[in-house]
Amino acid sequence: MHFGFSYVGLIFLLMLYIPNLLWIKFKPQDYENFAARENRILLAFERIGEVAVTCLVLIFSDFNVQGWSAWLFWLAAAFVFMLLYEIFWLRYFKSERRMQDFYCSLLGIPVAGATLPVLATLLIAVYGKNIFLFAAGILLGIGHIGIHLQHKKEAEESTKPRS
Repeated sequence: MHFGFSYVGLIFLLMLYIPNLLWIKFKPQDYENFAARENRILLAFERIGEVAVTCLVLIFSDFNVQGWSAWLFWLAAAFVFMLLYEIFWLRYFKSERRMQDFYCSLLGIPVAGATLPVLATLLIAVYGKNIFLFAAGILLGIGHIGIHLQHKKEAEESTKPRS
């Protein structure tokens, strides 16, 4: 592992954070009610993972393209997942912005808004052969995907007709 600035990491973070900044203005209806009930352990995993991923992806130059090798397929796959993540956001912003819209799947990938960037993080870690980013991605995945699954379940239950 080599310390140094990662432009790949910067591109990844821009793809991650720009839609999230827009989301602040276009949150799903009733989101605050769901967020108030989040599991604190999952939230801790998510926050630790977010901070660690944000820092680690920028400070190792191993994530930059180092010339042609078969390892580039890992990086390419990571960017495919990030492109799908952008498609997820476009679909969300064009929707009615309900909780169901935010926690939907994309191409069979459940809770795509959480799953896709976590998968991309893990693949970038494999590409850069960086166990620290991989571990941070696992922590992020446990928290972020866990919270999204919790919200999805609550959203589905809130829309079921009462008998």
